[in-house]
Amino acid sequence: MIIRQYTIEDIPQLIKMRFDFTAESKKITADLYEPFYTECLEFFDEIKASGRWRIWVAEVGGAIVSHIYVQIIDTVPRPGRRKSPWGYMTNVYTLPAYRSRGIGGRILEEINTWAKTYGLTFLTVWPSEESVEFYSRHGFERAGEAMENHLKS
Repeated sequence: MIIRQYTIEDIPQLIKMRFDFTAESKKITADLYEPFYTECLEFFDEIKASGRWRIWVAEVGGAIVSHIYVQIIDTVPRPGRRKSPWGYMTNVYTLPAYRSRGIGGRILEEINTWAKTYGLTFLTVWPSEESVEFYSRHGFERAGEAMENHLKS
């Protein structure tokens, strides 16, 4: 198994995995794939231009079996304190056949090392109830400070 950051060649696999990830929990139809694929290509163009995203993948036999996306978020500088970027982890997914083998944990180890080297002050993730134990084993703690405003169109 190889843990690495994604390359442009990985994009089709990453898009398919995102679609399959959604299909696991929501009823979606195959006709949604083509417009979704196009939207994802635009997303990957945007993240390449911004430099604010890192995507780690686990590769087995040339195929991606797991991935984690991290967006770097800058804070606003304060008097007496430099800005302190942090990381928002999202789109954490492992193919069902590869779960419970330590693959996600290996990716998290790589991300934690990178985050410290890159100077991030913390990483955050909004886990499902089923994944809380996984994140806890890798140093994450519950934080109850966030609030949301679900904006309606």
